[in-house]
Amino acid sequence: MTAGRPQRGPGAALERLVDRGIARWHRRHGRDPVIDPHVGYATPAALHLRGRILSRVPRIDPGVRTTLGNLRQMASLFVTDEVSGVEVTAPAYGISTRSDAEGYFALEVPRPASSGWHEVEVRAGVSAVTMPALVPRGDATLCIVSDIDDTVIRTGAWSLWRNLATTFTGGLASREVFADGVELLTRLEDGGRNPVFFVSSSPWNLHDFLSRLLGAAGVPRGPMFLRDFGLAHRAAGHEGHKGRAIDTILAAVPDLPFVLIGDTGQRDAHVYRAAAERHPGRVRAVILRRAGREAEAAEVAALRAMGVPVEVVADYGAVSFPG
Repeated sequence: MTAGRPQRGPGAALERLVDRGIARWHRRHGRDPVIDPHVGYATPAALHLRGRILSRVPRIDPGVRTTLGNLRQMASLFVTDEVSGVEVTAPAYGISTRSDAEGYFALEVPRPASSGWHEVEVRAGVSAVTMPALVPRGDATLCIVSDIDDTVIRTGAWSLWRNLATTFTGGLASREVFADGVELLTRLEDGGRNPVFFVSSSPWNLHDFLSRLLGAAGVPRGPMFLRDFGLAHRAAGHEGHKGRAIDTILAAVPDLPFVLIGDTGQRDAHVYRAAAERHPGRVRAVILRRAGREAEAAEVAALRAMGVPVEVVADYGAVSFPG
């Protein structure tokens, strides 16, 4: 279920068939479209609000603790009916847009003068939500971009089967959030002074789940840049997705240096080296957790040759930056 140009092939055809079947069921039962809000962010000129229009928004019950119960709940997050062509409005600004073919929408409203977290009411038909967006503080000294899987939470994303097993059988009560990841992000965020963004190839279907999981563990809140997974998805987009997301964030926060945090399991060193080459002088440091495989020595060497310090550690407690 990929936003943008329609996908082709048998996977895409099956996806559209499933979507149409779900849509017909919801229409027969008279369900109105609802807004699934994502966390927004500020550019120099605007607040960028993001979300998705669905026929229903599945949510995880934290009280479920059995493997079978978790499997049922996590699978339900991927059975979504996206609703296209719905008008989405920010009434306070008189600005509107329409959801795209996959239900996604983006609204840009004027950036407020004050920094910190802002909330904007957004409506779509009878559905109304308050959408959060982060404006970096004027005294910020750096911006943090962090991966999620095997960086902040244990997933085993370097192995497809381990990744699937962990994702679908773990729940809010059982997924492990690394204590050293919480400590590192909290230290770098410096009491809300420095903005934190998350870039991951986890699907948008997990946005609410990840937000609740990280929030309960005390991970600093920040906008997420996730990826859409559907039956028409092509796995080759992992590195391209993360690279484009980092480019978007660097453009949104043009006046700050960046710290990029990740792990060795999914070629983060390669992604971060490429980002440092595209944005000379913007990357202050790269921090990688050892996970599943060794760091790519050539990529680490290339980063260091550009003057970017790289720390590859088994535990983020050993990180010396910004010492």
